[in-house]
Amino acid sequence: MPACKEIMDDIEDIIGSNEVTPSERFSNKQQVVPKVRLRKKKRKDVDDETGSNTNSNQSSAADIKTSTNGQEDEDEFDHKSIIPGTQKIYVKTWGCSHNNSDGEYMAGQLAAYGYQITGNSQEADLWLLNSCTVKNPAEDHFRNDVKHAQQQGKQLVVAGCVPQGQPKLGYIHGVSIVGVQQIDRVVEVVEETLKGHTVRLLKQKKKDGKKIGGAALDLPKIRKNPLIEILAINTGCLNQCTYCKTKHARGELGSYHPDELVERAKQSFQEGVCEIWLTSEDTGAYGKDIGVSITELLWQLVEVIPEGCRMRIGMTNPPYILEHLEEMSKILNHPRVYSFLHVPVQSGSDNVLLDMRREYSVADFRRVVDFLRERVPGITIATDIICGFPTETDEDFEETMRLVEDYKFPSLFMNQFFPRPGTPAAKMPQVPAQMKKARTKKLSILFHSYRTYDHKIGQTQQVLATEVSHDKQYYVAHNKCYDQVLVPMKEEYMGKMMEVTIVETGKHFLKGVLVSEADVVTPSIAKPLELGQVSGLPQILQEEPAESWPWLRITLFIVVLAAVLDLARLLLYYFLYTGD
Repeated sequence: MPACKEIMDDIEDIIGSNEVTPSERFSNKQQVVPKVRLRKKKRKDVDDETGSNTNSNQSSAADIKTSTNGQEDEDEFDHKSIIPGTQKIYVKTWGCSHNNSDGEYMAGQLAAYGYQITGNSQEADLWLLNSCTVKNPAEDHFRNDVKHAQQQGKQLVVAGCVPQGQPKLGYIHGVSIVGVQQIDRVVEVVEETLKGHTVRLLKQKKKDGKKIGGAALDLPKIRKNPLIEILAINTGCLNQCTYCKTKHARGELGSYHPDELVERAKQSFQEGVCEIWLTSEDTGAYGKDIGVSITELLWQLVEVIPEGCRMRIGMTNPPYILEHLEEMSKILNHPRVYSFLHVPVQSGSDNVLLDMRREYSVADFRRVVDFLRERVPGITIATDIICGFPTETDEDFEETMRLVEDYKFPSLFMNQFFPRPGTPAAKMPQVPAQMKKARTKKLSILFHSYRTYDHKIGQTQQVLATEVSHDKQYYVAHNKCYDQVLVPMKEEYMGKMMEVTIVETGKHFLKGVLVSEADVVTPSIAKPLELGQVSGLPQILQEEPAESWPWLRITLFIVVLAAVLDLARLLLYYFLYTGD
């Protein structure tokens, strides 16, 4: 039977008042009028790579400094005029759900400005590659696509944790960068890149000198799944893990205010969303920088979740969940919250955890799991384990094996250790590659030796269908414990809450059959947006063809210019004939 896994997992290995509005920012951009022949100039470099703003809300288009000393090539001509907002953009994202949310926001802003988002990389005029730096393979894929774009002569903009953490990497030299906290300025970067400039925006966003969560949450967005809102509640973390590269990119903790998050959740449900994912590098640490706790936020969010809709809480490290076990158990028991929590342990050895600087013990982790399993019936606890950390001995690894044997986690993310450049763990003596592979394989064999769903055959469960299985044969629904339940692929079931009987189980899934068609209900309070439709735009703009927006802007510019010239002519006549 097909084994369905989530496309976007929470990945733990990581890591003012004068705000210029988007309309004000874009209004000062030079409008380019089509010409018959436009001379092709050499590439100009624009670099805003260093420094930090005391208040990033003062950032504006003035940060882009354009060089003007290029020479014209008398023999080469570019017969294509650059009309901002008319090109096709290919957007690709790697990594965690936080990164996917950033990618959705960038795509939404570009589409709202008039650019056409395409899934066809060949027909695109520009590639926007949103990277992940957690493990070597993820960066390898990113690097390969960067080189592929350059070989094809595509205009290129990179984003995400790789360029933010290492902007001087050789293979992105001369490439435009959108920093992880500058995604609200992606339109500027794309526009300037299409003109032949290189733009790099890497600053942190600050308010009153203090780091904040990031770009505004009410920006336009294109959800990959119109039924699911990925809501980043904070960025960065409080830890200093020795293996973590993402910390270099996301930095210290920066939390959004609860009011902002609640408003974004309400907007999402009003656009037909029926499932919300809370995400960050560490959800448990939320609010410690602004005097708010994660449980305070969760209770506020629960109040605005419509009946039948669901919220999934993202990854939290053990130290922070320990402070809120009692309240967390109550929240996870709430009917509108999935009884699911991702708590990465990374190793079953205290010695290894100490070398990783994880700031908790194996006993702390066991306390979290034991408490939640006792207080939250059927809860699913997912965890992560790194095999082959530099100081891991055979005895340390056996302790990890015993931990997995004791708890038989239904969801286990196994990662072979990869030394990430610039991290303390990369400088330690490494475990031989073959030994790392052998340990990973041994753990994998243990994980696949047990089944955690067989006892659920015959149960009747309420499930919410929101996704499609990898083999495209079923819809993927989730029960209260966030188990993956395969249901028949009937269009009328998508986005619906239904009652099913479990008739089959596998290692990673359950399969259900509908009890009664009469039990199929729609939890969404509004019709979901169409796939590819931009969230957060007024309805009139949603109905207007996107390709016409740049022409409307150009027409408006010409009308305004004509009015200004008429006014200037009248003033000239006045002074000439009155003598004043």
